[in-house]
Amino acid sequence: MSDEYLEAEIQHLLTENADIAEQGITASRRDNTLVLCGEVESPQRRDEILRLVQERYPDLRLASDIGVTRAAAPTEAEELP
Repeated sequence: MSDEYLEAEIQHLLTENADIAEQGITASRRDNTLVLCGEVESPQRRDEILRLVQERYPDLRLASDIGVTRAAAPTEAEELP
């Protein structure tokens, strides 16, 4: 399977899955590893994305460069100089 086809298939998988519906994750090939990149709102969501892709492609070497952004309001005031 070509890299472009695989990347598009993973994008479709993440976008069309009712539980994930994630459009902000990109997939790219680095050496023999597929790297998922982007930002999500929780570690649980990141884990679910990785589980879904690994479940669909069990023979694929997968790496995560998915960061977690703060989705909740700050709990303290920011000090400005």
